[in-house]
Amino acid sequence: MLKRLPLLLLCLAAAPVAPATAADYPSRAIKMVVPFAPGGGTDVLGRIIAQRLAEQWGQAVVVENQPGASGGIGTRAVAKAEPDGYTLLMASTGALMAASVALAPEGHFDVNKFFAPITVVAAPPYLLVVNPSVKADSVAELIKLASEKPKALSFGSSGIGAASHLSGALFEKDAKIEMLHVPYKGTGPAVTDLLGGRIDMMFSPSTTVQAFVAAGKLKALAVTGAKRSKFFPKVPTVAEGGLPGYASVGWFGLLAPAHTPPEIVDKLNKAVVAIMATPDVKDHMAKLGAEPEPQSPEEFARYINADVAKWSALVKEQNITIPGAGK
Repeated sequence: MLKRLPLLLLCLAAAPVAPATAADYPSRAIKMVVPFAPGGGTDVLGRIIAQRLAEQWGQAVVVENQPGASGGIGTRAVAKAEPDGYTLLMASTGALMAASVALAPEGHFDVNKFFAPITVVAAPPYLLVVNPSVKADSVAELIKLASEKPKALSFGSSGIGAASHLSGALFEKDAKIEMLHVPYKGTGPAVTDLLGGRIDMMFSPSTTVQAFVAAGKLKALAVTGAKRSKFFPKVPTVAEGGLPGYASVGWFGLLAPAHTPPEIVDKLNKAVVAIMATPDVKDHMAKLGAEPEPQSPEEFARYINADVAKWSALVKEQNITIPGAGK
């Protein structure tokens, strides 16, 4: 009997570990990766959701900032994480664009191969904001200024390939102008330099600049959506301001690694959608200029794939090199 014991132990060691199930999830702390520096739109929204999930489930939801490569580093790290629901990603347009270069170098990105989309949290238009020293009070005046002095105006972004960069690249293309792009490791550091006058303008999530606009420290020239934002009704769209046909929105949403059990994805989806429907969170997001846009996991996956395809076409056309290829 004793001689058989080592064999029995080997068999037990080789037995597959039971996968995580929704019934006991979460039973320990959850890590939420934000692939940008603290202070940006992704970080702000991620912390709102993390706090509410922790309150709802009685388990810690720890936000971990992993900036770099325009969000690609933290995003790829989550793609490789254990698909058990205990590592989540608060992603954005730019983070998925940056990661897609390395994850799908052949050029066709399907989010379902690498992630389990949970739900979009917000898909607000960006604000085109300038430092008060810029001698332009409208989109038309800004375009005229840039046309007269190519690359004299600088615009910041949260990184190469981020939505804040791509919105600027689309603006340059449609307006037939050239500006100097200055990438940062997150929206927060870029806004700091914008306030200090080290860069001239930004296409920024309203979550990070609304207070500065209200205080007169930045000028909001336009919103980037196809229609005016209900949170900034007096601010015209870029199209209304002097560039017909222009439209750009960025999204923020929650994802898990691919092959995360569907019942856990569904539980997360229901929890986050419920959080976004609570009056205090809706009010909080309204003050930040973010509009909750809950979707099912399947709807969110289709949304991401269409969005990446759209911006990938612009990247190719404008010869933009997204960092992280081949890594």
